[in-house]
Amino acid sequence: MTSAGVRRSHLSVTELYHGHSMASKTPTALGRAQRWGRIEVFPSAVAAIAGHAATSCYGVSGMAARGLRDGVAELLRRESVDRGVEVVEVEGGLAIDIYVIVRYGMRISEVAHNLQETVKFEVERAVNVPVVEVNVNVQGVKEERR
Repeated sequence: MTSAGVRRSHLSVTELYHGHSMASKTPTALGRAQRWGRIEVFPSAVAAIAGHAATSCYGVSGMAARGLRDGVAELLRRESVDRGVEVVEVEGGLAIDIYVIVRYGMRISEVAHNLQETVKFEVERAVNVPVVEVNVNVQGVKEERR
């Protein structure tokens, strides 16, 4: 169980769409059979969507790498935003953990709430899979230079 009470499982999104599991050594893709073939969206693509949505939020200075290096958050470049996002399949959809650095002087709770709503909306719109939770991890605070 996570803090939001959502039970994480090994149910793949492929099972959500097709009712069976597909064993693979590559990360499980979100798959959907269509009339003309299959469409697969890999977790790294979902992470990129979430990362770009997060960086567009007011108060977010940038994405941070997961974990701290010597107690300091690593600010990621724009092309690496997916490294600051973890996408996990859970019962009923996706759980997204997002790691950010917030601008100094911002109300962190407001920035985090806005970020949750924006990421949820953009990911659901892009891949048409429900987002069950968005967990925001503020790795640091950065003063913007003028």
